[in-house]
Amino acid sequence: MSINIILAGPRGKMGSSAVNMILNNDKFELVACLDHKNENKTLKEILPQFESDIPIYTDMDKLFTEVKADVFVDLTIPEVGYQHTLAALKNGLRPVVGTSGFTEDEINTLRNLAKEKELGAIIAPNFAVGAVLMMEFSKQAAKYFPDVEIIEKHHDNKLDAPSGTAVKTLDLINSVREEKTQGHPEEYEVLDGARGAKSHGVHVHSVRLPGLVAHQEVIFGGESQLFTIKHDSFDRESFMDGIDLSINKVLELNELVYGLEYIL
Repeated sequence: MSINIILAGPRGKMGSSAVNMILNNDKFELVACLDHKNENKTLKEILPQFESDIPIYTDMDKLFTEVKADVFVDLTIPEVGYQHTLAALKNGLRPVVGTSGFTEDEINTLRNLAKEKELGAIIAPNFAVGAVLMMEFSKQAAKYFPDVEIIEKHHDNKLDAPSGTAVKTLDLINSVREEKTQGHPEEYEVLDGARGAKSHGVHVHSVRLPGLVAHQEVIFGGESQLFTIKHDSFDRESFMDGIDLSINKVLELNELVYGLEYIL
């Protein structure tokens, strides 16, 4: 029996890759797409590479009234992704969300609603399995190397900084590391922001340039040594295995899970 899926954000690079993955998976059925324009058009009209008459909606209420689905995949931006995810849960769908930049309060609201509705939901700052392992390995390393900085690099169309992956990495590191001031106690910035953002003493630096996709280095410093954990995604295809896994796994959950590591 196929899993019926609604996808939000089909025209983005991540979204179009996910459309291709879903259409080529025998277990999945793409039944509709949510877009901020192109009402009453079909998928092949907005993405000619796909010979599909799947309908495009701009109105969430109309979409959830007219289309029945099991899973709602959101690959949009934080400003609308949160509202999409909230509406999906209220309408009995199980969200799989690759949109980063949600606030802690927003995640808690979604978590409480998923629990109330007894619906599975997955929010993953990064769907690449290698990136998840990078975050987990960083957590382990932080027990032994408390001096650490993060450099994350993404394409120049990314809106949020630091990335959701960097924020998740910080959370994992800080869960095992005592807060510590790093660098010289009297250091100062000649240019504002030169030392990056800071969380519990960990500095994080965000790079935004064309040509990049998604990259992160976690650099640990110790006496006479450096230990670096690095992950690079060179194409959005690197995220598709994680989305595939999440669509299958979310049907088995009755609560919200934040992070792919909890379902691997």
